Amino acid sequence: WINLSKWLVKQNMDVVTVNPHHVKRNKENRDNTQSKSDKKDALVIADMVKNGYYAFVRSTSESFEKLRVLMANRDVIVKRLVSSINQINRWVDVVFPELRQVFKDVSCKGAIATLRLFPTPAELCSLQPQDIVTGWKSCMKRHSGHKKARSLLVLAKRSIGTKQALDAYKLHLGQLLEEYDLASSQLERVTQEVTNVLEQIPFVNQILAIKGISEISLAGILGEAGDLSGFAHGNALLRHAGLHLAEASSGKWKGQIVLSKRGRSRLRRYLYLATMSLVMNNPEFKALHSNNVKVKKIKKMKSIMKLCGKLARVLVGIARNGSAYKPEMVFPLEQLAA
Repeated sequence: WINLSKWLVKQNMDVVTVNPHHVKRNKENRDNTQSKSDKKDALVIADMVKNGYYAFVRSTSESFEKLRVLMANRDVIVKRLVSSINQINRWVDVVFPELRQVFKDVSCKGAIATLRLFPTPAELCSLQPQDIVTGWKSCMKRHSGHKKARSLLVLAKRSIGTKQALDAYKLHLGQLLEEYDLASSQLERVTQEVTNVLEQIPFVNQILAIKGISEISLAGILGEAGDLSGFAHGNALLRHAGLHLAEASSGKWKGQIVLSKRGRSRLRRYLYLATMSLVMNNPEFKALHSNNVKVKKIKKMKSIMKLCGKLARVLVGIARNGSAYKPEMVFPLEQLAA
């Protein structure tokens, strides 16, 4: 539908979308049956459009579309990278579990260099500390030193790792390292491209000036939401993300108020991550969160969700007005007066 909608926009026609979930819920309104066919779907959609149950397609500039594509691609690359690291950890558990006593993180440069050059304890046992250091120097500018090389040799000689099928394990490790290298290089390229695209958007510098907002989280928000200046209010951004509240009640009974989650899931994730980063690093958001939890006795997660709304209003305000970030954007008037 994307290419069709772009063509219709070029023909100066209004383009709207109808939520498929709503179509499924409304299909019994016409004939009170759960039947489904192409003709019935068309009639249901026409009724919904007639009654105003639709959303306009928000056209975005090329920069925002680039961010959406790049961030979706980045999510796939990160999953592959994490998967390869997990499999390398499993390989180390089987073949050389003592490696973690020298390198706490198996994905650090020293551990990866060791796995490339001499992965099995049997290969290490035939070397001297100087040979290990020389190998590290060929892969790293800053190597781990003779002390760790000697520790590695001692652990290799009394390793409890498997001694069988080492050729197959080495082949498997080589393929895992190739996947790790490929995902790492692709992630660097995508990150650099995201940085280049962000430089083309006018209000990005004002938002990045907020302590705690990273380029990746902002790129994720802009990629999913598009031009923030097109939103009338921060609450519209929350509704777009599915972070607005929903309540079920009947008569005297009132159900629990929950997040609707009827919106873009990736936008929800990046708004949440950005808010968590602000709570940890930004003094204004940290103070608001502390006041919510300690003074107002609000649960921590509920406070984070409230601050997501605050962040959405700040972002939309900066995008619409082009103004710089100021602490009074975050604090209520009564707190500023105090």
